[in-house]
Order: sequence, then C-alpha cells, then structure tokens
Amino acid sequence: MAPPDPNRHATDRVLLAIALRLLSVALFAFMNVGIKLAEARGASLAEIMFWRQFGATLLVGGLVAAGPGIASLKTERFGAHVLRTVLGLAAMALTFTTLTMLPLAEATTIGFSMPIFATVLGALVLHEPTGMRRWAAVLAGFIGVLIVAQPGGEAFPLAGALTGLAAAAGTATVSILLRTIGRTEAPLTTVFWFSCLSLLPLGCAYPFAVKAHAPLVWAILLGIGVIGGAAQIAMTRSLTLGPVSTVVPMDYTALLWATLLGWLVFDRLPAAATWVGAPVIVASGLYIVWREHVRRREETRQAIAQGIA
Repeated sequence: MAPPDPNRHATDRVLLAIALRLLSVALFAFMNVGIKLAEARGASLAEIMFWRQFGATLLVGGLVAAGPGIASLKTERFGAHVLRTVLGLAAMALTFTTLTMLPLAEATTIGFSMPIFATVLGALVLHEPTGMRRWAAVLAGFIGVLIVAQPGGEAFPLAGALTGLAAAAGTATVSILLRTIGRTEAPLTTVFWFSCLSLLPLGCAYPFAVKAHAPLVWAILLGIGVIGGAAQIAMTRSLTLGPVSTVVPMDYTALLWATLLGWLVFDRLPAAATWVGAPVIVASGLYIVWREHVRRREETRQAIAQGIA
C-alpha cells in the first residue's frame, strides 16, 4: 500500500479553500439582493442589520453547539471582540446603505477598493513596508474608483459613492484588526462574538425601528441573516485552509454575481463607466494581493536563512 501523499493533502485543502471562498461570494451576493428587496418593501436599516446578526447568531450558535461545543467560545480577548464589533457594525451600516443607494454592480465595484485602503492602513498603522509599485497600484485603484463614480455626474449618486468608499475603508480596518485576533482565536469563535455582541446595540434600537410587514418581507429578513451568517463562516474558514493570496482573488467573482442578479432581479445592467473602471480596480486589488504574497514569502525566506545561520 502506497504511503499518503502530503502534497495531495495540501492541494485538497487549497481547493476546498477556493470552493468555500467562491461559495461565500455567491451567498453574499444573494444576501445583498435580499437587502435591496427588503429595503424596497419598507424595511429600515436598523431592522435589516438586526435580522442580519440575529440569523447569523442562530446559525453560528447551532454549529458551535453541534461541533466544538460552547466551551470553545471562551476568549481572553474580549476587548478586541468588542472593538471588532463596533468597527464591524459601522462598516456594515455603511455597506448596507450603499446597497440601498446604488445598483448592485456599482455598489460591488466600489467595495473592491477595500485592498487599496488595507494597503494604506497597513503602512500607516502597522508600519508594513510598502514599495513604490504597491503605491502605484493604490493610485491606479483610486483612478478606477473615480471612473466608476463619475464625480459630478448625475447618473451616479455622490452620496452612494462616499458611503461605499467609507464602507471599504471600514472593512479594511476590520481586516487589519482580524489579523491580530486570528492569531489566538478560532474563526467560528470570532464570528460568534461579532454576531452575538452586535445584538446588544441592535436589540436596543430594534423596538424603535420595527414595523409591520408582509410575510414575504419577514422571510427575506430572516434569509438575510441565515445566508449572511453562512457566507461569513465560509469566508472565514477559507482563510484557515488556504493562503490569502490564493483565496482573496476569488472575491472578484462578486462582480459577475452582481451583474447577473442585477439584471435578473432588478433589470439593471452596469453603466458604461463601470465596465471601464471595474477592470482597473480589480487589477489594482489583484496586484496588491500578489505583492503582499511576495513580501510575506521573502520574510519567511529571510527568517529561515537567519535561523540556519
């Protein structure tokens, strides 16, 4: 009997990571459709956010109870989870607001500027080395955003572009915080505490925001939570199975879903400027991810060399 091939196991993990990332992108796309449908049928932002986190808490809590158990949720970094919740809720509110103001494809494209902000924040906050090539990619990405947003154009609401950029910056801030939390906390633990802690402020606001809705709207609101929670788990799990440089580029398939669902559900195709600016933003983000991979590989190689020396 032939011994197991370790390379085959590593390949299987990467393929699973890619599959989970693609699944999370598709689920988030359907969640975004639900957000737009719920808002169009009278649901407020506070209601949508409450149900997003309530459904996710039910899902994650069930998975924890059926899997590692409640004891796995013990944490010694409660303060970090609180900060992640505050920043995460702010980013979520901005993201959902952008979705209600812009077509799906445009809102998704603006969100692709997140790696650009992550690079800037990584250089300013974490003092990560950032060479001229990555700064050039950042500049190109912002040019792509300007092409899509068409400042001064009447077809694209300026407020939507601003909230979208603020949401991307907020998400980038959260991603940097998650780098530190992820060193000691399991992915499911992080998702649970974010979902659970979010319900405290959202639960206080909910009684003042809740309205009477048709059964379909309640079903959409619950679906937003369950689908969003499943997407978040799949996204987080993908990062534990595969390298960031491999799984993160899968996020750009979101534009395909946004275009398809925007056409099928809302009868809306991206504007001409989006077709021009989106490739610029995507290329910028992919280059930044690739350069980050190269940088970390060089750091690992140097560390090994120093250890041998």
